[in-house]
Amino acid sequence: MKLVVAIIKPGKLDGVREALVEQGLQGLTVSEVRGFGRQMGHKEIYRGAEYEVLYLPKIKVEVAVDDVDVDKAVETVSSVAKTDSIGDGKIFVLNIEEALRIRTGESGPEAL
Repeated sequence: MKLVVAIIKPGKLDGVREALVEQGLQGLTVSEVRGFGRQMGHKEIYRGAEYEVLYLPKIKVEVAVDDVDVDKAVETVSSVAKTDSIGDGKIFVLNIEEALRIRTGESGPEAL
């Protein structure tokens, strides 16, 4: 089992969710996060004053998948979230040692 963690632009969330559901992947966790990568933030002008925005708003999407679905999940998120501009985000794949569905007591891939 793997945990696919994607940091994406906020405007891409609905498209990523819909594409994952179409691929048969369920169980999505979404968090609003802030951070920066190579773009190192940017400057904005508000009421005539210039402000430096160091941490940009992003969305963190987490999907637990069986090992056979990892490539499908990564490709789906990557293709939908890509804009070919700086700040598109990153995808991380982490190992899950154990999963347990609290309601039924199912464990392992059946708990996903």
